[in-house]
Amino acid sequence: MSKRAILLFILIITLIIPEVVFAEGGTGLTDLLFNPSDNPETTVDSVKLLILLTILTLAPSILILTTCFTRIIVVFSFLRNALGTQQSPPNQLLIGLALFLTIFIMQPVYSQINEEAIQPFLADELTQEEAYDIAAVPMKEFMLKHTREKDLALFLRAQGSGNVEDPMDLTLTTIIPAFAISELKTAFSIGFIIYIPFLVIDMVISSILMSMGMFMLPPVMISLPFKILLFVLVDGWYLVVESLLESFI
Repeated sequence: MSKRAILLFILIITLIIPEVVFAEGGTGLTDLLFNPSDNPETTVDSVKLLILLTILTLAPSILILTTCFTRIIVVFSFLRNALGTQQSPPNQLLIGLALFLTIFIMQPVYSQINEEAIQPFLADELTQEEAYDIAAVPMKEFMLKHTREKDLALFLRAQGSGNVEDPMDLTLTTIIPAFAISELKTAFSIGFIIYIPFLVIDMVISSILMSMGMFMLPPVMISLPFKILLFVLVDGWYLVVESLLESFI
């Protein structure tokens, strides 16, 4: 979803929510702007709603940097470049597949957050701060499981902190960037392995063409069908997705 679409969505919600949620005489964002209230609680609730709608603009960044989406989409990009198929599969297809694989992999984490934090919060059993602290635990556990100690130490040194006995005590602002660069390192490692068989095919085709004196014929034109054939014969998409799923188990 583009930033323009997200902003349009927020604008629509901002206009609709005051009419729906506060239709029974409450005070919404429109009342806050045009009919200021002397009730502090009403003002605080409206400000919280405005902040929540603003945070929606960060949803794409949160999805990319706190889930397995980064590793999956980078591996898919390496795979397409190794095949040399230019824009096939298209970006929309790769992003859609990466998104649903992310939902599949992150489902246990989000289910735990829903059961332990969101539902109790909606039932008024937890305060907003308590719900946030509980919801952060599964996310931290997932990210720390796939984060290298070296990357965590980098950000701890950068903020001037010493060694931490329990990584769960770290803040999300420290764990998230460490998790992101760990995911990039892992994705590039997988991409290197994917490149090797296709590179061998390119080298073999180039050697054959040079030995035949066909210097003017681009090797890519000849090697592309063979790379696609190899990828299909070994059931490449199954192997790549299987490897990605197993890397998060």
